[in-house]
Amino acid sequence: MAQERGPSPTASADLQAAIGRLGDLEYATRMKAARLVRRAPGDAAVPALLEAVRGHADGYVRFKALVLLTGFNDPRTADVMEEALASPNDRLREVAYGYFEHHPSPALVARLLPALEKETGEFVRPSLVRALAPLASGHAAVRDALIRDAGRGVDYFRSSVIEALGDYRVAAAGTRIAEIARLEGPLQDDAVLALGRIGDKASLGVLAELQRTGAQTLQPAVAAAICLLGQNCSSHTGFLLKTLGFAEDHPGYQELLRGAATGLGAIGARGNAEAVTMLLDAGVPSQDPLRAPVALALGLVALRNTPLLLEVLEGRPDQADALALVAEGFDMLEEDLEEERFFAAVRRAYWAAADGSPRRQLCERLIATLDF
Repeated sequence: MAQERGPSPTASADLQAAIGRLGDLEYATRMKAARLVRRAPGDAAVPALLEAVRGHADGYVRFKALVLLTGFNDPRTADVMEEALASPNDRLREVAYGYFEHHPSPALVARLLPALEKETGEFVRPSLVRALAPLASGHAAVRDALIRDAGRGVDYFRSSVIEALGDYRVAAAGTRIAEIARLEGPLQDDAVLALGRIGDKASLGVLAELQRTGAQTLQPAVAAAICLLGQNCSSHTGFLLKTLGFAEDHPGYQELLRGAATGLGAIGARGNAEAVTMLLDAGVPSQDPLRAPVALALGLVALRNTPLLLEVLEGRPDQADALALVAEGFDMLEEDLEEERFFAAVRRAYWAAADGSPRRQLCERLIATLDF
């Protein structure tokens, strides 16, 4: 199990060997190698990672090295990320787009916007969309391109656009997303939640209409969206919790179950501690079919609002079981960059907390449970 410690002097040969093992087929070997690199001094690790990103023969090692590089907060990272935007390696481009989501640069619009016409990778294009979304409110061409893509193309890609427009509160997209929300189909839940995330109370009319006329399986998304708009939130989170209980007790309601867990997760990610507590209270003692969607929702809360998750977990008497549930959510996610950001945030919180404090003890347990 991992144990937290400060930067540890690491021989150059050991560091190079660890970077080479980032692509090992054995999970335990890869994780041990990543731990060694994370805890190496930055003045040794960063140059070694930069060298690996730019020249290692194994494309997967280059990808993992680029992900690990983000944890060191080195100014050279931005340059290598810009280089990766042109890489033929899909994984490198995905990481670079993800990096610029969190470090948006208007100067990159001239590179990112044309890429929207040619990026078709299943995991790459959504990362590109999320790199553009923070720029949409201040750049008309970006805004118009994303609103256009919300209404065209493959549903999987449209879903990522709708979610990004909601996450970054692109108010100009409200009319288009409301149109999608009124249409029965696989994108309806995404559009309803996006209306809530955008935060424009003008959407309440559409949501009230769907509350009256929408399918049963749509109601969790509607309830979550209304809560996100700041209307009767406690009653709507209560409805979502009751829906979890109903779907757990009555087999065959898996879609309703996923919707309720997703709704509470969306509310929790926006800063609502009560919603996170409800997920933990329902999920800790549970088994499947309830457990998996709740764990996944908590994993996403961990990535989107790490400080809130730590705050809620710190006061849990069942902390070990709660951490195990979060770990199950991480096992279902394939978000290497976001998980690395989470790991870095937890390690910062560990060192910022007083020795022996509840926060430091929690972070130590998280590091051990998630094995980073």
